[in-house]
Parts: sequence; structure tokens; C-alpha cells
Amino acid sequence: MSAANSRIAAADLLIETLDNGRTLDEAMETSEAYGKLTGPDRGFARAMASAALRQLGRIDKGLAPFLNRPIQTATPPARALLRVGAAQSWLMETPDHAVVSETVNAAKQWARARSASGFLNAVLRKVVSNRAAFDAAPVTSVWPDWLTVELMTSLGVEGATALAQLQMDEPDLDLTPRDSDFAEDLGKRIGAKEVGLGSLRVASGDVAGVEGYRTGDWWVQDAAAAIPAQLLGVKAGERVFDLCAAPGGKTMQLAATGASTIAVDRSKTRLEWVEENLARTGLSGAVEIIAENAEHWAPDELADAVLLDAPCSAFGTLRRHPEGAWIKSPGDISRFPDVQLRLLKAATRLVKPGGRIVYCVCTPLDREGVDVVEAALSDEQLERAAITAEEAGPFAGGLTAAGDLLTLPTNGFAHDAFFIARLTRTG
Repeated sequence: MSAANSRIAAADLLIETLDNGRTLDEAMETSEAYGKLTGPDRGFARAMASAALRQLGRIDKGLAPFLNRPIQTATPPARALLRVGAAQSWLMETPDHAVVSETVNAAKQWARARSASGFLNAVLRKVVSNRAAFDAAPVTSVWPDWLTVELMTSLGVEGATALAQLQMDEPDLDLTPRDSDFAEDLGKRIGAKEVGLGSLRVASGDVAGVEGYRTGDWWVQDAAAAIPAQLLGVKAGERVFDLCAAPGGKTMQLAATGASTIAVDRSKTRLEWVEENLARTGLSGAVEIIAENAEHWAPDELADAVLLDAPCSAFGTLRRHPEGAWIKSPGDISRFPDVQLRLLKAATRLVKPGGRIVYCVCTPLDREGVDVVEAALSDEQLERAAITAEEAGPFAGGLTAAGDLLTLPTNGFAHDAFFIARLTRTG
């Protein structure tokens, strides 16, 4: 029974993400089938759903020769169980008999999928005996075709392929120590290795179970995501604004320097997440939290430095959130550049003349990165403050001729893709 329930839950997670537009984390909160599971059954369901999402485009191409019609014409439960079965066979090395019998059994026990049990049996028997089309699918077909074109346009074939390859495996967990002076000691205590510029890396798993979580010694933050706050170069006593601050990783970095930090976000709900993180790390007293739209916010005093982690398509984080490629559309991402430019112009108004601004987005698309910066630079109040190779450290291979930084994975160093530009207000 548990094997069937795990497969039903995995399929339900796919329906929640791909058909209902939720992230996998949101799906795990809302799925009743998943919520009923415990222990290894829950872990198995998540693993199947995650594997299917990581290589969804390749799975669909692998299934196509066995179907008389496009997979999208199947009912959502049948489509989801078929993808779960293919993921088991082609990605998880599940025994052939279990792929077929247990997935079909799941369909028989699930009222929504019962009528598809014969169809699933016939197709999955072909799946376990022939993976040729799946293996032949290019690595970039993990994404929808339109996104592949977008990423190749910005990164070229080689860059897009490297990003797709990175999505294949479950990522490790990156941590930012609260006190960088004790990073080495903390790393030894929790069995972590240092990556990036002071970030620590441990195997993916139960976050709360890692030593130092409850005492606030560290917080979860990708190694690349930790770079923008470092490049702002704030010092104790300086006044710094963190715009679009939630969930607060960069806020905590800034506060830990002793800077007078103000975290601004338009979402009161997301700011609660910031408050929880600040409380856990003992940094609450170092940060003022303001629920405002940064475009219209008018503080009493300007900042010495501003960090803007602008809302974006988040395509640089697909290795952690692969469903993002499938729950967004070209129309969804077309609105971001205008919002990003308005926020960057607002950041310019909020910083003192001579003050620094770091603009970053967790996406490698030119239209959300360098194009936004170039548009802002047409305002004579701004100029670039080029990022140096020494500052970029192991990310220096991503420095552009203009002095911006694009943190694409290189030389086996896996991390998210961020675009980062540093600017100075001149007038």
C-alpha cells in the first residue's frame, strides 16, 4: 500500500506544480496525498517528483515514441503517473517490475487515475525496455523550447548547456556563517567544506538537523547569492538599505557587518520570514524592517549604500527549483525588465551622492541583467564601479568586459546563476 501511496503522492505533486502553477515547496504544503505520508514514504514521493521535474522535457521526449497523441492530451493524473514511472526507470534505477506493477497499482487505487491503468501498463512496459529517445534528447531539452531559446540567446549554446547540465542533480546545501571569523571552525564542526567566498557546503538534507541551525550560527544561502552583499562593501556604522529584502539572507549579511540596516519589502507576509530569520540568528536588533514598495518609499535620510535584489524570472535557480521553467511563460517574464528598471532608478534616489548600489538578479537573461543596467546608466547620475577579479574570487571567470559579474558554473563548481552590477551615484 505504501508504495502505491508514494507514487500517488508524487503524481499529485506534479499536478500541483505543472497544472496548478505552484512551486514544489508550495505543492508539498497543499497536497493532501503527500501530507498523509511519513518517513521514507514521504522522502520517496518527493524524490520521484523532483526527478521528474528536473528532466521533464527530456522525459516527455523519451515518452513521445510510445504515445499516439501528445502527452498533454492525457488526463492530469495519467500524465503525472506516466512521468513518475519514466523518472523511476530512467533516472532512479528502480527495478523494471516495480516501475510497471507499482505504478499501475497506484492508478488502480487512485480514483482519479483508475481508468488509465491499462494505458499506463502498456506504455510503461515500453518505457522499461527502451530509453533510446530519452538518451538522445539534448540536455537543454530539460526546459520548454521557448526557454531554451531565451537562455541560448543570452548565454550561447555552451553556456546554456552548462546551466542545463547543472540541473540534472540534486544540489548540495550552501550556508552563510553569521560570523565569518569562525567560518573555518564552524565548517569543521558540521563537516562542511568552504566554497565561494566564505560560504560553507554540506550535503542536501534536513536543514534543521544540521548543527548550529537552532542557535543561528548560519543561514541557508547559495554561494553565488552571498556575493552581492559582499560586493557592496559596507562598514560598521554605515546606513544601508536592502530593497526587496525577503527572505533576508542578504539582510543578515549586511547586519552582521555592524551596518545600520533597513530591510524594505512590499510584502508583509514575506517580511515575517525575514523577522523569523533575524530572530533565529540574533540579529533582530540590528535591522529595521519596513513594509513599503521601494519604488515609492521616501525615507527621512538617504543611505550610504543600497542593495537591490530585484524580482526576476529566477531562471538562475532552476537547479534548486526546476519547476520554475514550466510554471512561467514568456508573458510572465516580459514584465520584469520594466519593474527592475523602475526599482533601480528608485535605488539611485535613495542613496547619497557618491554612494554605492549593487543591483542583482538570480537570472542569466540579458534582458533582466545587463540591459537593465545599461538603461539605468543613460541617467547621468550613475556610473559603473567595476567588480575586480580579486573581489570575485572563484567567480572571476564570470566577469564581463564592462565589469559586471555573471556567476555561471565553471570547472565543476556548482552554484546558482546571478547577474551582479555595482554602481555609484555621481550626482
